[in-house]
Amino acid sequence: MRRTEWLLVENGNVLDATGSPVQPETSVLVQGDRIVAVGRDLDGRVPRDASVTRIDATGKTVMPGMIDAHCHMTYGESRSEEEIDLYTSPESRTLKAAFHAQKVLRAGVTSISQPGGSYYIGVGLRDAIKDGMIQGPRMTAAGRYITTSNGLTDWYPDSVGVPEGSIGILANTPMEMISEIRHQVKNGVDLIKLADSPFGDYQSFTNDEMKIVTDLAHQLGKKVTIHARGSAEVGAAVDAGIDWIMHGNQMTDDVIERLAESRTPLVPTLLLLANVADWGRRAGAPIPLVDAMARALDKTAPTLHRAHEAGVVFVTGTDSGFSVTPYGEWHARELELLMDYAGLSAMEAVQAATTNAAVTLNLDGQLGTLEGGMIADIIVVDGDPLQNIRVLQDKRNILAVIQDGAPVSFDEQMLARRWPHDRGQTYSTSDITYDLIYGDGAEELAEAAPGMGWDRDEQADVVSTVRRREANAVMPD
Repeated sequence: MRRTEWLLVENGNVLDATGSPVQPETSVLVQGDRIVAVGRDLDGRVPRDASVTRIDATGKTVMPGMIDAHCHMTYGESRSEEEIDLYTSPESRTLKAAFHAQKVLRAGVTSISQPGGSYYIGVGLRDAIKDGMIQGPRMTAAGRYITTSNGLTDWYPDSVGVPEGSIGILANTPMEMISEIRHQVKNGVDLIKLADSPFGDYQSFTNDEMKIVTDLAHQLGKKVTIHARGSAEVGAAVDAGIDWIMHGNQMTDDVIERLAESRTPLVPTLLLLANVADWGRRAGAPIPLVDAMARALDKTAPTLHRAHEAGVVFVTGTDSGFSVTPYGEWHARELELLMDYAGLSAMEAVQAATTNAAVTLNLDGQLGTLEGGMIADIIVVDGDPLQNIRVLQDKRNILAVIQDGAPVSFDEQMLARRWPHDRGQTYSTSDITYDLIYGDGAEELAEAAPGMGWDRDEQADVVSTVRRREANAVMPD
């Protein structure tokens, strides 16, 4: 990525993400990595002998690069938790994370925060991107999630424990938590990630533990976030001074009010739930998981609508990194989901993905809007996100990506390939029982093979074919 001294994005429809109306036929002038001015007739601001790179944005939307505050670069598009924690060497995980980072940037996501991952791969990836060794979004990174035996990431039996390659690390006492924070800070993390109960039906960290963790992290100059789906842990996180909160699926009115008053950002991270609920059957997701995700969305929507009405600050995050949320594919869908499930306007959704999210990069006030003095992360979009938020989801509509004032080019053919982690030895996603084969064939086959995309007639044809082959089969002599 080569930075030009002066860059002029000309004659676009500027969506500056401040909340102001779109400015038609407006240009953005950049020097180095900062925006100098936004307006018309900016050529006069450039020294006569200076070299200027020009990007014609006539009829296109010019807006800040998007920020994904919940992106796991070490997950490797895994199809199971065992793949994330047990398979693929640290060396291969690191190389794959570097490869996948390019896909995220190509989608118009110029910055991400990684709230936890394997080893300290995120720290190394962050530094390599910053130093220009590899191509990818600007990053902040946590180390492994800190969890208790009752929290997310301690999900294997005691006989297995929490493996070294796991995205989590077990800390059941305040002293263990303190020790792990000091260790992670020594190794260069930007933030600490706590992992409370998996589904929010109880609070796994005590209020005192959250406060101890947060106070120490802040003392050491680091931020703290938490996986918190239920009201109790969200309320405790607000009281502890945690810097931003992931999920918040179910919250009482009292907790919502305290969250809004604190101005603590909420990152609902709806994409994982919605992708599985809406399309999981096409990818062979287990039916109980699909149904559970759909129920979770139904329960989440009223909470988030009340939070929006109360003035809670929303930030986009996607949980990208699973097979159902692959890198570079669905980051911008989170904006649409915030509109659908929380009631945000299109402008508010854009702000959730830009100016509101800058805090997760430790760059609030420096990143996320197109204004003079701001970091020059810019995308040029074919279409108007305020009229149709979905235009941001199609990478073909992202016509230009500018990061730190430099236009970025991509090898589209290379980025089209898939490079998943080592796969677990899965035999099926359901059981081949007698009733499955000889019961109501088409219905059972539809659930047994949801990823094949067959319609009902095709399913019946398959059942008929299997039975015909059985009837015609001849045992060898």
